[in-house]
Amino acid sequence: MATGGGWNPTDLPKRPGLYLNFVEAAAAAIKGGARGVVAIPLLTYGAGATAKTFYTVEKEKEAQELFGAANIESIRLALMGGAKQVLVYTMPADPTADDYVDMREAFDSRLFNVFVFDQEADATEQDLTKAWVARNRSEGKHFAVVFGGTTADDADPAAGNARTARLKDDYVANLIDGGKVGTTTYSSAEYAPYIAGLIAGTAINKSITYAQVPLDDVNKRLTNAQITAALEAGSLVLVHDGEKVKVEQGLMTSGKKIRAIRARQAIATDITKTAADAYIGKIDNNPDGQAALISAIKAYLERLEASNVLMDPAVTLDPEYESVGDSVYLLISFAHVDSIERIFLTINV
Repeated sequence: MATGGGWNPTDLPKRPGLYLNFVEAAAAAIKGGARGVVAIPLLTYGAGATAKTFYTVEKEKEAQELFGAANIESIRLALMGGAKQVLVYTMPADPTADDYVDMREAFDSRLFNVFVFDQEADATEQDLTKAWVARNRSEGKHFAVVFGGTTADDADPAAGNARTARLKDDYVANLIDGGKVGTTTYSSAEYAPYIAGLIAGTAINKSITYAQVPLDDVNKRLTNAQITAALEAGSLVLVHDGEKVKVEQGLMTSGKKIRAIRARQAIATDITKTAADAYIGKIDNNPDGQAALISAIKAYLERLEASNVLMDPAVTLDPEYESVGDSVYLLISFAHVDSIERIFLTINV
């Protein structure tokens, strides 16, 4: 895996690699990588699979053959949501806290876009997973996590919003209500894999706001005031609009838009991988080499601009730091492109 992560001018990393810092309006990248991979730690499975082993599945039939039809609901939902692949890690029977530590460490060495639990996870594991996301981000690995709660939690939107506050992070989404399909009822935690698939499978120039989900109804229909309070908290809410169930707004628990964060994650991941493959140790740190690196990054950002991911990209040497020796400091800026989510009409009659 490519070396990367944040950097501090008073304590520069020693390992060769590309390091980037996110300032609120700055990020970096070069070329597009794989999208659409959901990671799931599977709790139960048949004899065809081995504990503490990774499996990659792209079709429901593959999952049935590996794990048994009764054990793949989370995988099925992730694929239905739009995941291109599901990266499955098989948990041992009756997993302990140490087994969850081992699981997270195992996923450290794998590439994926969104992580979600197979079933409901307790508050301790949620908190530890949030910390794991933050650690990976600091080390240069970027992915989102989707959490949910129990049916009892879903009955009280205030409980879901409290979970959102506890799990506040740019890379974390928290679903606070589940839904029904026929006679099957899903808690928000049980339905979170569908949302994970939806996030992973949605292009980085699109939003999941108002995306229709295949539910007949939500478990609890929230009032306008409750929906507003949930959005203000940063919760992910499903609503029944009288005809269908849809995502009210694509938000991370920090209140930032999923579309913007996913674009930022893609940019950070792409630049690290491509720089490691094509630039680090391969070009000279002189004006020509610096110009080549700047040109490559700018060309990539301009492709994202043409795809309506961002606007007004700019790439220059950072004037605050001297790019000499084996170090190059770049200053990169752009504006995120958001989706139209609120339309205000004034009608004169």
